[in-house]
Amino acid sequence: MEEKTPLRQPKGFVEMATSEVKMQLPIVLPFVVMNLSWFAKIAITSAFLGRLGELELASGTLGFMFANVTGFSVMNGLCGAMEPICGQAYGANNFKLLHKTLAMMVSLLLLTSFVSCFLWLNVDKILIHFGQQEDISIEAKKYLFYLLPDLIFTSFLCPLKSYLSSQGVTLPIMFTSVLAVVLHVPANIFLSKTRGFEGVSMAIWITDLVMVILLAVYVAVVEFKKGGTWKEGGWSEQGFEDWVRLLKLCGPCCLTMCLEWWCYEILVLLTGRLPNAKQAVSIIAIALNFDYLLFAVMLSLATCASIRVSNELGANEVGTAYKSAYISLGLGSVMGLVGGSVTVLARCNWGGLFSHDKGILKGASNAMLWMGLLEVVNFPLAVCGGIVRGTARPWLGTYANITGFYVLALPLGVMLAFKVHMGLNGLLIGFIVGIFGCLILLLIFISRIHWFEEAEKAQRLAAKT
Repeated sequence: MEEKTPLRQPKGFVEMATSEVKMQLPIVLPFVVMNLSWFAKIAITSAFLGRLGELELASGTLGFMFANVTGFSVMNGLCGAMEPICGQAYGANNFKLLHKTLAMMVSLLLLTSFVSCFLWLNVDKILIHFGQQEDISIEAKKYLFYLLPDLIFTSFLCPLKSYLSSQGVTLPIMFTSVLAVVLHVPANIFLSKTRGFEGVSMAIWITDLVMVILLAVYVAVVEFKKGGTWKEGGWSEQGFEDWVRLLKLCGPCCLTMCLEWWCYEILVLLTGRLPNAKQAVSIIAIALNFDYLLFAVMLSLATCASIRVSNELGANEVGTAYKSAYISLGLGSVMGLVGGSVTVLARCNWGGLFSHDKGILKGASNAMLWMGLLEVVNFPLAVCGGIVRGTARPWLGTYANITGFYVLALPLGVMLAFKVHMGLNGLLIGFIVGIFGCLILLLIFISRIHWFEEAEKAQRLAAKT
């Protein structure tokens, strides 16, 4: 019997950590740029909506939030299932499985987009039912109507990104993301002048279409150059078992992402029910805008952890997978301290970029103190989520998110905010406690992972057929 690689290697830890960090940096840095580009694109869209008028800004923002909740978050969540499958398949050199997973995910997202399309076309009725103003709701429907093509393009864009990133190919994604942001400005200038409100919406899917074309061409050229991987096929050879395996991972991946995403949306809605709601919503919006910047780094670290763990498990390198997981967790903890410190240091200046109201500035400064503590926990939490995805056990993240966000964070936050009358501070304290509980659960789950069993499972998952 082949001797198993020991998990713990007491000698040369510094050398191992340095080597792992060097392997992760080429993955993390392009992802940070890509994610920051995505947020920059949203900021540019908001700026052009604001130039059109208050109604356009309100309805466009509300429409895009609805699009995130009912469309993009679901599609990105489903696509998370590609990380363990493609990552382990790449580690095992099973390019046929890589190809078929890409083809299946595109098909699945196209099917999902029809459900989102139905919701978007009825968004005015849904928003009015939940108490939103009629004029804003009608304009939000117009915004989403002209955004509909983006559902189709996202069905290709998300899988292409996951397909490349699972192989550690991140530079093409970074360059196309930056190009999309650069093109987004002139596209908005032209379309907002010629088409007005709907033109700003159209600019989003036009730049996404450019990304899809460039990444698809890149994949096609690289596959043909490799020759051998293209010939392995798999593009149209999906069987029943392949679909079962994919869907089993899609469910928890999607639910995990949506549970977290929706919880932050609920936080904003709850803030709107506080006394002096307009001021409270402005404060939380300012604080969350800074959190979005840090989230770009957080998400990059999580994706990198998932890629490294899945690649090594697929290659049957048990010790390296274990090392990658725990070094990623260490990096996440360090970055959490850095992120929390940056949030606290920026609290006095950040609010001034959005408002000159003294009450809002004071409230934002206070909220960002709590957010700084939140970031300390958020970074390692995100990395833990990446690790469990890399082991093809995303349901562990689902259990943790349900417990942390919906059993702890929301009930405790509501009690402190509305019963104890702590206001926005109470909501944030509830979230800190909930996210800390979520982190503790995931750390327990990860500490109980049997790495040799995960490697054996990866061999079965990524076995060549």
